[in-house]
Order: sequence, then structure tokens, then C-alpha cells
Amino acid sequence: MAKNNKSNSIAGKNILLGVTGSIAAYKAPELVRLFIYGGANVKCILTANGSRFVTSLTLETVSKNKVFTDMFEEFEHSIEHIALSDWADIALIAPASADTIAKIASGRAEDLLSSTVLSMNKPMLVAPAMNERMWANPATAYNVEKLRSYGYSIVGPGCGELACGTSGMGRLANLEEIIQAVKNNLTIFKSGVRASTL
Repeated sequence: MAKNNKSNSIAGKNILLGVTGSIAAYKAPELVRLFIYGGANVKCILTANGSRFVTSLTLETVSKNKVFTDMFEEFEHSIEHIALSDWADIALIAPASADTIAKIASGRAEDLLSSTVLSMNKPMLVAPAMNERMWANPATAYNVEKLRSYGYSIVGPGCGELACGTSGMGRLANLEEIIQAVKNNLTIFKSGVRASTL
């Protein structure tokens, strides 16, 4: 897809990607690459658990931007989570672990990603990825519904083979599906209407 294609609604957009502690984090660099190919600018926030599955160096290499990891590291801005939320046209957490979903559903701000999410006033997408029993747990279902009630869009999860060797709901949504959800939410937000789910 050409970067100057007018139908490409991510061209020139600033996408903030949160990467959390799920085995599906290995797909994050490819997701960043696809966003860049579509003409978007991407900055990543990598959680401590997310860094066990993918490195900052990998994400920096594909995004051509600094990867943010620590709430208290030396930043260009004194309040970096506010600066990142101001920079972004849209924020996406992919993959979103059960723990991260619980944090943001509860309004906690204990790390850089959750603090940034709490300060966002732009479209927010969450792409869950976890074991099927964790996805089916009533606590997770409750937290996901809370996010929908806040106006967050939930993308997936899909059904299929999981890292633990079982099969069921919990796979990260197809990357093209995630990209389309980002495009849809940017269009909706531009029109002044906020959708809670896709």
C-alpha cells in the first residue's frame, strides 16, 4: 500500500503502541513494521514483563524511535506520560495481557503504560492475548466490559492454537484486523463519534 494513498487513514498518524507481557509480544515488531509501511509514525511503550518477550532494541530498530520502558528514567519531557498522550493520535495495547487489562480497568497508574493510558483523551484500542482459561475467567470478562464502558475498543481475541499447547479463545487478533481497527477508530474519532467496540 502506497504511503500517499488518500484512503490510507493511518498515513501521517502518530500511533502509540503498548507492548505487554504476553508471548504474542513477538508479533509486535511486525505490527510496527506494518504501521510504518502504511505511513504512520510509531512510538512504543514496553512494559517490564513485555521486555521478557521482545527487546527494546528490536522495537527501536523497526520504529526508528526511542522505546519507553521506565516511569522514572531520564526523559526529554519532565512529565513523559502526558507528553506521549499528547503526541499520539491513537493508542493501542497489543498484546494486552490479563494483568494490564486489570490495571487499566481499575484506573491504576503504577507504571509508564498505565499512567499514559490514564491520561489519554484520544481513541484507545486493546488487543487481548492470553491463555483461554484466563480469557474465560469472570474477572477478565468483567474488566473487558469495564473498558468497553469507558469507550475503549476491544480487538479480538481470536480462536486457535495457543502457546501453552492448547487451543481456544485467546490468540492475538490477526495483525491486519488490528490495523483495520486502528483505521476505523481514527475515522470515528475524526467524525466526533466514539465507538466502544468494533
